[in-house]
Amino acid sequence: MPDLPSDSAGERLERPDYRAEFRQRLWALHDDEFWKFERRQSFIEPGVPSWEAFAAGDWQASLDLIADRRTELKDYFQRAAEQGLTMHRLRVVEPPLTPYLQWELHLLNVRAEHGERIRVVSPDLVRRHESEDSLVEVVVLGASTMYRIVYTDDGLGDGAVRFTDSSAVMRCRESIKALFDQGEDLRSYFAREVAHLPPPAIHL
Repeated sequence: MPDLPSDSAGERLERPDYRAEFRQRLWALHDDEFWKFERRQSFIEPGVPSWEAFAAGDWQASLDLIADRRTELKDYFQRAAEQGLTMHRLRVVEPPLTPYLQWELHLLNVRAEHGERIRVVSPDLVRRHESEDSLVEVVVLGASTMYRIVYTDDGLGDGAVRFTDSSAVMRCRESIKALFDQGEDLRSYFAREVAHLPPPAIHL
């Protein structure tokens, strides 16, 4: 469970401001680390073609659209590698898989193929530190910037809270790293637990 400060110690950003600032700060990093911690089991992602196909119940189209992103993702992670950035993601996976998570794990598997270091962990490792209303999603950029991503109740992105206190950022990064060290590589998990599953039943 990331060691987060209170929101009062950060600055609230609306979604467009967060997205623009995140891109700017990410690509300003060199020879550093990116970390993402994902906890919620379902989101909604309007505007993402593969998610929209999934939400419409067209599973094969959603997988085809994920496959169509291979060149884009290859270029993205190549750019990161050229800047000396190592990209990490820790995904909490709670069985039985939600339909959303089954879809997302297909996407994450492709991201892992192209260079993102992704591991999965059981919610048992974090559950004792959280309550129903404290599930957090965190992005850490280097040692200087951290965001708690804000979502609506139904899982739509709604901006973020930015933190820039270096000690708080490093505490959070280290807590994510400690969990990451206990995780399983996404690709082995995907091959064993996800690849063979039939299309999920969609209830949106």
